[in-house]
Parts: sequence; C-alpha cells; structure tokens
Amino acid sequence: MAVTYIPGLQLAREFCAAVVRPLLAEHFGQVPYAAALLGPGSEVAGFDSQRSTDHDWGPRLQIFLTDSDAAQAEAITAMLASALPASFRGYPVAFPVPRGSGSTVRHRVEVVGLGTRLTRHLGFDPRREVTRLDWLAIPTQRLAEFTSGEVFHDGPGELTRVRARLAWYPREVWLYVLACQWQRIGQEEAFPGRCAEAGDDLGSIIVTARLARDLMRLCLLMQQRYPPYSKWLGTAFARLPGTADLGASLTAAISAGDWRAREQHMSQAYETVAGWHNELGVTPPLDTRVRRFYERPYQVIGAERFTAALRKAITDPQLRHLPLTGAIDQFIDNTDALGRVDFLRVCTGAAIGERLAAALR
Repeated sequence: MAVTYIPGLQLAREFCAAVVRPLLAEHFGQVPYAAALLGPGSEVAGFDSQRSTDHDWGPRLQIFLTDSDAAQAEAITAMLASALPASFRGYPVAFPVPRGSGSTVRHRVEVVGLGTRLTRHLGFDPRREVTRLDWLAIPTQRLAEFTSGEVFHDGPGELTRVRARLAWYPREVWLYVLACQWQRIGQEEAFPGRCAEAGDDLGSIIVTARLARDLMRLCLLMQQRYPPYSKWLGTAFARLPGTADLGASLTAAISAGDWRAREQHMSQAYETVAGWHNELGVTPPLDTRVRRFYERPYQVIGAERFTAALRKAITDPQLRHLPLTGAIDQFIDNTDALGRVDFLRVCTGAAIGERLAAALR
C-alpha cells in the first residue's frame, strides 16, 4: 500500500509531539532540551515533495541539550533506539543514514549538545558575540539551514535566542553584502553582447545565465532572505513576493535566440531590480534606466553606481574599506569547500587581508 505523502516538517512535528517528547518526559524528565528540525534537507526549507521520499526519508529531528547536560546525549540516544516504534504514519522510523561510501540503518533523532552543533555547523558559537568576520565567513546556505525549519520545543530558550540573533545580517554587514553583489553584476553585465559579437553565442548565453543567477541572489538579499544553494535558488526566488514578471524577463533572456533579445530582457530585469533598490531607501535614489557601456553598443545598468552608493552608506570604517569580494559564497561556490567551515574562515581572512580580518574579529 502506498504511503500518503506528508511534508517533512509536518511529519517531524507530529513525530516529536506523539512519540519523542513523551519518551523524553518518561525517561529523562529532569533534562531540559530543545527539539527542532533544522539543518540540511529540502523539508527544512519546505521545498520537499513526494520525490524527496525516495531516499533518506522518514520522521527525523534534533534534540539539543545544554552544555551542562551534553554528556547525557549517548544515554538518550540509546533509550530512543530501544523505545521508538518501528514506523510512524506509514514511514519507517529507522532508515539509511549515509556514512562515507555506504550507509547504516538507524533512527534519525539526533541528540547533541547545542554548543557542539553550533560550532560544528557555523564555525562559531553565536551565543557569544557574533563578529563581522563570523558573518562574512559563513555561507548563506548554512545560515538558511539554521534559521528555517521549526523549533517544536525549547525548554532552555537558548536555541530560540540563537535563531533570532542569526535571523538576518546586521545592517552594516547587509549593506556591504549588497554592494558586493552589485559588484559581481557590474563585472560581467557588458559581456553577453561582447561574447556574441566575437562569434561566441554560447558564451553569451552562459554569461547571461550567470548574471540572471546573480540578480536572483541579489533579490533574495534585498528582501532579507538567505540565498540557498543552486538546487533551490530558483524555488526560493520564485517564492519572493512580486517576482513573477522579473522571473519571466530572466527566463526570456536565457531562452532568447540572439544577444539583442537577451539584452532587451536583461535590461528590463536590471531596471526592475534597480527600482527595488531605490524602494529599500538604503541609499539616495539612483537612476534606474539602462545606458550604453562607454562607447560600445551594449546596454547595461551601470551596477558600479549601486556598489559605490551602498559602500558610501556604510558607516563602519572597517567594513567600508574592505575589498569588494563579499561574504564567502560571493566568491567561492565549490560545494566541498563550502562544507568546511574552518577552511572558509581562512579563505575569508585571506580575501580581505589579515590586518582587516583581525579588525573584524
């Protein structure tokens, strides 16, 4: 019999309420904890569907213990292994967990100290001061994973406070990240026409697609949403309010058969996003019309104007004078690299210079 599909967050919420919390109350009633579904997984962001259930799928969540109770994690995990039911709402409770080149079958109620998880997942502990370097060295995907999902219970209150602290960048960091995203666009906005004129239409299409991706990420940043990684970028963008026409322009630009048509659709997209920038009110209003790229016959928005205005709006002297490389995933997008938080902190320091990095700590 086919199992009725249940969205992952709903499944986790019901599993926590009906099974996990009663077991914890019975066996570890004096141990304070938080229960949540956070981290990687399409269901955390609400992007899951029936297709998601074909691997590594079933009721799962995390139990976060305080630092003083973290030593109880092993005992709680063992209790759950012996007491959890075999299935819940038609889904197996024990299912494969990837392990290196293979997998092992076990339940997916992870029990861990909150401090351990924070440091491992983010590279820093946001229960203490979150520095400007911390913000720049953590990929937006990881911030999205930790601030989306759902907290089902939070006895100590620490998890809720941390999620609130990480909900969005501090204003000055946000302005810097926006400036760097416009900088990326300004570096390539004239290239679709130049590639095509040089006989490289495929190159023109590829650069157009890169620019569309950067505009989508910019829109998410403007609306204070952490951009997810590539698989879900389009989904997250499409869920932003008011982006239907912009999405149509970007789709038409990538699908166009010649560079002039590409340029026309991208110009519409640029002018739309420029108007949204003005609506933010973070800089004085800027001209939203496209213009010629110097004396060449290419239409561009002149993205460097937005970069300069945003940089001028930053009052923090260290952030204002940083190189325009941006946050870590504005200049690194290798999946393996983005999975190593220690490596990312080193890369961020190298990109902005050790002297400036030291000032941001």
